[in-house]
Amino acid sequence: MWTYKVSVKTGDQWFAGTMNSIYLTLVGTERSSDRTLLDKSFFDRLKEEFFQDNYFDITVKEELGDILLVKVEMERYLWKNKWYCSFITVKTPFGKCFEFPCYQWISKEVVLRTGDGVLPQDEMDFCKAHRCAELESRLEIFRTDDVMENWTTDQMFGYQFLNGCNPVMIKKCEEIPGKFPVTQKMVKGFLERGLTLEDELKAGNIYIADYEILKDVPANATDPKTPQYLAAPICLLYKNPLNHIVPIAIQLLIPHVHYTIAINTLAREELICAGGIFDEACSIDVTGIKKLIQKAMGRLTYKSLWFPDEIKARGMDSQQDVPNYYYRDDGLKVWDAVKCFVSDVVEIYYKNDENVKEDREIQAFVEDVSNNGLKNCGDHDFPKSLESREQLTQYLTVIIFTASAQHAAVNFGQFDWYAWIPNSPSTMRRPPPTTKGRVNMKYIMDSLPDRHRSCWILGIVWVLTQFQKNELFLGMYPDDYFTEEPVKNALDTFRKNLGEVTKFITNRNDELKLPYVYLSPDRIPNSVAI
Repeated sequence: MWTYKVSVKTGDQWFAGTMNSIYLTLVGTERSSDRTLLDKSFFDRLKEEFFQDNYFDITVKEELGDILLVKVEMERYLWKNKWYCSFITVKTPFGKCFEFPCYQWISKEVVLRTGDGVLPQDEMDFCKAHRCAELESRLEIFRTDDVMENWTTDQMFGYQFLNGCNPVMIKKCEEIPGKFPVTQKMVKGFLERGLTLEDELKAGNIYIADYEILKDVPANATDPKTPQYLAAPICLLYKNPLNHIVPIAIQLLIPHVHYTIAINTLAREELICAGGIFDEACSIDVTGIKKLIQKAMGRLTYKSLWFPDEIKARGMDSQQDVPNYYYRDDGLKVWDAVKCFVSDVVEIYYKNDENVKEDREIQAFVEDVSNNGLKNCGDHDFPKSLESREQLTQYLTVIIFTASAQHAAVNFGQFDWYAWIPNSPSTMRRPPPTTKGRVNMKYIMDSLPDRHRSCWILGIVWVLTQFQKNELFLGMYPDDYFTEEPVKNALDTFRKNLGEVTKFITNRNDELKLPYVYLSPDRIPNSVAI
């Protein structure tokens, strides 16, 4: 029998220890040990919260050789608490020591390598396989590898208008705007069906994304040493015979930014305030943000928040004309589920339209939103009162959908699409070229944000796209505000419908190289809580 001495170091921070069961498997050059429980009594487990060094013996029948890997597994014992492991040291029967750094919270399992720095090509074959598997698992977490590989392609560029972080700008183009003088000669080489631009327009194959709202918005001027530029671009897109949306003409006034402005208090205090993240790293500063918000609020309409109507108003409602628009497809399913749930609850409490008219609280709320919440929006079309159960259902659906699904769609893809800086830079340090064909790699690199600003953006989009530790997703209502059985039944139906939507999206995504997950109900938080 051979005995390996194992030392386990728990972190020094509060609650780093655990009362869950921990198992180790030692992987050596010759063979592996059995999965071994690091056995402790209940009282010893309590001590682990205070005494962080623990020692164990792992006995095996045959020598393992040099220890290459340590597999750590956790099984829940009493609570779901994680364990912060600093490192593990293994001493062989021959006195040789191997240290395995960890320095991370463990909730399920992790495989540790020794602390010796070894290049991938110098690893033993077994460890090479492990490193490859580890890398593949991490790549599955991030979409960045796809973006890095394909960000320069027309297909990836067009795809983001449908399923990126801002999938609400594209619309069907029925007539080329006068301010965008695109001619048949300019785009002839891109029209793969051999038709004229006019014929393609009539056939419904031309789409447009117009960022006119950014026109006259001042660029970031907080750093006098680094001029920054902001664009109000127009992009003409073409649905080719493969049903891919690709660009055929782009107009740039100044380089662009696509960031969605957060509206919660923390964002106002940290992101869009003077000296905040936008001042530091984006091509639009607090002065420009104020102007942009004013322009956006001036264009906001009540009906633009009705998801199906908004999709239709942009001419993007046909699955046959515009396939692979997963933002639309998934959003409609979630909208229908939310609306059915709201309708069920409204009908439980409001027996007729008169009940709605007589509800002073809901009427006061609607009036307050119209008169105070939108007082700077001019002659808006938001209702000042609600006259029927149908209107109440629509109003509540808009609130729930916007705060949950719509926010999820434009927020949680930011790291996926923005982490590769050239794909969607937060600012540009050089103005757009005015002559076609004269841009080289040096011009591009000089235009992209510097390392300092790139790091700021990487950090903030990472933070903004993380779920809360105890996130409550759509349909999860742990507090029983309504105790009536009919409402509980409506909730059960709502969860069932959401589950069906989730299943549909999961099955579809299994067939996609680039899954669209942002409107899967199991990834939609109930509210804006970033």
